[in-house]
Amino acid sequence: MAWLTFCLSAAVIIAAAIKLAEYGDAIAYRTGLGQLFIGALLLAGATSAPELLTMISSIRQGHVDLTAGDLFGSSMFNMLLLGVLDIAFHQTRILRRVALRHALTASLGTLLTGMAVFFILADVKWMIGWINVDSLVMIAVYVVGVWLLRRNPVTASPLDAAPAAAEPEEEAAGIPSLRRAVIGFAAATAVLVLVVPWMVRSGSQIAEQSGLGDGFVGILLIAIVTSLPELVAMISAVRLRAYDIAVGNLFGSNIFNMFALATADIVYTDGNFFDAINPAFGLAGLLAMLLTTLGLIGNLAQVERRIWIVELDALLLILGYVLGMYLLYLRGVGGA
Repeated sequence: MAWLTFCLSAAVIIAAAIKLAEYGDAIAYRTGLGQLFIGALLLAGATSAPELLTMISSIRQGHVDLTAGDLFGSSMFNMLLLGVLDIAFHQTRILRRVALRHALTASLGTLLTGMAVFFILADVKWMIGWINVDSLVMIAVYVVGVWLLRRNPVTASPLDAAPAAAEPEEEAAGIPSLRRAVIGFAAATAVLVLVVPWMVRSGSQIAEQSGLGDGFVGILLIAIVTSLPELVAMISAVRLRAYDIAVGNLFGSNIFNMFALATADIVYTDGNFFDAINPAFGLAGLLAMLLTTLGLIGNLAQVERRIWIVELDALLLILGYVLGMYLLYLRGVGGA
């Protein structure tokens, strides 16, 4: 029964994620905000709803490590998807076509992840009410980062072969109106919010039956399950040639994951949230930070580094994820 629930809910999430990408692209076009801003913030926030729901549910059930494992694991998996994206669409050379401003998004993700690891290990005791100061600092950095993303002008990639000014008028005719796009985006997000708990619950049941540890399930299984919307939205965005939405969604989801980790302190009322997380999860956070840094380098170093059909930076992302997960397994991080 758990497998049936998992497959059915996953199918619904795939359909909703496809619509998220389509309507996100339409909102970017109609509002003039740009694909990068929509991908890094609006779409990233919507497709990260599973992580947010998992976080709230895990804390209420007393599984703090599952929350940390899910969010760090999701950030790692997002960078794996970035490498897979480059391989799957190797003729397009995705990382060479997107705006260099993704470097700012990736840098913010790296900064917030590093701050999360620091606060897990530093054991800061300062609190305002039931909320720790370190959580408030991370939330403030996130808010400033959003402001910077909105304010900074976009610098186009030198390999971008399709300037925005050259878009034909007939292309706009096939794009939904702003009203329809907003309603559709909201509806798809609502479906995601309603269905994701079923998929997470069934995934947890499958993990329990397999005998895997609670924390490692968060890093591996639950992180992959809750990152399914990012995967489908990424593929759909690339097929729509909305490359900045695809890449911005992955980097932006990492930012949102760390924002969610900080806001978890608001839900957690039993003391210092970061102090309650097993320090061993600092290793998972460091791996997420290293992989995001590799993605940042891939966005900045726009030169040809291909091995057969694989860009070197994409290969490093994939190998880094696989070896990182193996290291976490050997070290018993999050194990039973």
